[in-house]
Amino acid sequence: MIAVTRRTFSVGALVAGTLAIPAISRAQGKPRLVVIGGGPAGATVAKYVAKDSKGAIDVTLVEPLKTFVTCFHSNLYLGDYRTWDSIGHDYALERYGVKQVHQMAKAIDREKKQVALADGTRLDYDRLVVAPGIDLNFDSVPGWSEAAAEAMPHAWKPGPQTQLLKKQLDALEDGATIVMIAPPNPYRCPPGPYERVSCMAHVLKGKGHKKSRIVVIDPKEKFSKQALFQEGWQTHYPGMVEWQDPQMHGGVKEVDPDAMTVTTDFETIQAKLVNVIPAQMAGRIARDAGLVDETGFCPIEAADMKSKKDPNIYVLGDAAIAGAMPKSAFAANSQAKVVAMMVRGELTGSRTFPARYANTCWSIIAPEDTVKVGGRYEAKDGKIAEVEGFVSKLKESPELRRQTTDENMGWYQGIVADVFS
Repeated sequence: MIAVTRRTFSVGALVAGTLAIPAISRAQGKPRLVVIGGGPAGATVAKYVAKDSKGAIDVTLVEPLKTFVTCFHSNLYLGDYRTWDSIGHDYALERYGVKQVHQMAKAIDREKKQVALADGTRLDYDRLVVAPGIDLNFDSVPGWSEAAAEAMPHAWKPGPQTQLLKKQLDALEDGATIVMIAPPNPYRCPPGPYERVSCMAHVLKGKGHKKSRIVVIDPKEKFSKQALFQEGWQTHYPGMVEWQDPQMHGGVKEVDPDAMTVTTDFETIQAKLVNVIPAQMAGRIARDAGLVDETGFCPIEAADMKSKKDPNIYVLGDAAIAGAMPKSAFAANSQAKVVAMMVRGELTGSRTFPARYANTCWSIIAPEDTVKVGGRYEAKDGKIAEVEGFVSKLKESPELRRQTTDENMGWYQGIVADVFS
């Protein structure tokens, strides 16, 4: 089992090695790294390259947001475990020499090795890190659209959508029906939809609801930590949660945001709240730059997260096809430590080591009842493969579940400190 501590998030600094003669010499100055995306992947790379190269590399982080709201633990905000302010974080990376550009990256010119910004400025790079996260496929659910998300929110990108879903949840009266349309694989945070169901159920239970129910329409035949979630739902919210696999619902035929209905092959459900989590793909800038394959995500080299489409570009986090690794904040942060090491190696000649990746995903089911899944990963036969895995067990003791809850909260404090400060 992997012991997760605050120290876990700083081990990447140990593999910096000693700076040697630069592998890329520039008559006009330092080698240049541009990073697109300021989440757990991109911000971590920017920080560790700047910090561990001790100023030998010019690092620019392109991220339009000045305050980043984390998708991880946003379910806890929905479930009244966290406040809104506690999941928003300002950047403090200038101390390491990172130049922060709070603009949208509009395009990548791979031939000229430039990133075009929203204001027309162009940034030259020697190496580029692309970590744009995911975009949502608004056409993947019949009847649903970006406009319809104002009535049937996705809340799968943190921000106003998360607050809208919270407002709708808090307004429900006893007897309400919530419908969640879960996403198909692959998607951001595999256990996330089911943790969200648990958090919604926790709010309803706390308000004394006896007749409300949550119906999950799932395109998948199984989901992450399924037995653990279903055990927890039965224990804490008996009779409240109904999960339907494709054989039970036959597919979503249409959603109607005006009528607040969801029609499947077998029935039309009248709901008070509909949470649509659609199919997903790599962020648009990666797609526009030709970094994706037919899946809509970005193929990478398992040994270093380098794009298979361009040797000067690394792609990591939710946008990447990372083999056995799930799309999670922990995974993105782990990949970022590897990429930071590889970029330093290429641009300064510093020593590099074989890539080692890790992941843990915690999910809260009820107060002091948290479960987890995770593993260690290495590059094998051209893919990122799991070499060790673990998952919480059924019928664990209340004390162990409390410890796992504390571990989850401690991890959050550790990772946001590691990423943003």
